[in-house]
Amino acid sequence: MKLGFIGVGGMAQAIIKGLLDAKKVTSDDIFVHSAHQTYQKFAKLTGVKAVESNAAVVDQSDLIVLSVTPNMAPHVLKEIRDGLDHQNKVLISIVAGISLSEIEEMTNYDLPILRTLPNLNVQIGKGMTAIKANENLRGEQLASAVGLFDAIGMTTEMPEDQFATFSALAGSSPAYAYFFIDSMSRAGVKHGLNKEQATKIVAQALAGSAEMILKSDKVPFELIDRVSSPGGSTVAGLLAMEEAGFMTSVVKGIDATIERNNAESE
Repeated sequence: MKLGFIGVGGMAQAIIKGLLDAKKVTSDDIFVHSAHQTYQKFAKLTGVKAVESNAAVVDQSDLIVLSVTPNMAPHVLKEIRDGLDHQNKVLISIVAGISLSEIEEMTNYDLPILRTLPNLNVQIGKGMTAIKANENLRGEQLASAVGLFDAIGMTTEMPEDQFATFSALAGSSPAYAYFFIDSMSRAGVKHGLNKEQATKIVAQALAGSAEMILKSDKVPFELIDRVSSPGGSTVAGLLAMEEAGFMTSVVKGIDATIERNNAESE
């Protein structure tokens, strides 16, 4: 399986690094090109193959990942349209805000396409990716395309009109999680720990808590009850957080993110 990337920005690099670490593909099987010359440096660092044009990426690859900015996507799709007109080619889009029907209109209506929305955690094999395939993508081609993202995290199929919500919950949430970790770490510093130690403690505790949720058959609130002893310090902390508007602030943050995502896709 040959894999090509048109555009080698932060997300594309995260996907490539994750796939290489997972040994899903080898560097010899990945071809990259970008309008920005930094892709050549990235190719040297990782061993992937830098090629001279977007058309060359398409020519060399079975699965082509479109990872350019939304404003550049129409131009690039027009450029590679003829090269995609081959029964063995699959287009994978990680471009936000451009629907399957819009991609079909800019290429052709027989092209197998997978629309995806990954988050940056794919780089460490802990990603979360929304996927939606068009009706032309099925069988082994579908399995191969989805398998890339299964190798670097988890995937969930959902309708395209829910991608903005997914983006808030999975795409933006790492920033919110980092903010929460940093806030808790600063509380640790307030009470005598150094920042590095406090950050490590909080990050590991949250990583374990997330893993517990994924492996448990209980909803998060039931797990909260397991940690909270009657009249104990955890309950006191939870009540203080909620009094300060913890849950409301989280929901408002997600609402604002979804609102901005919807506005950008219009």
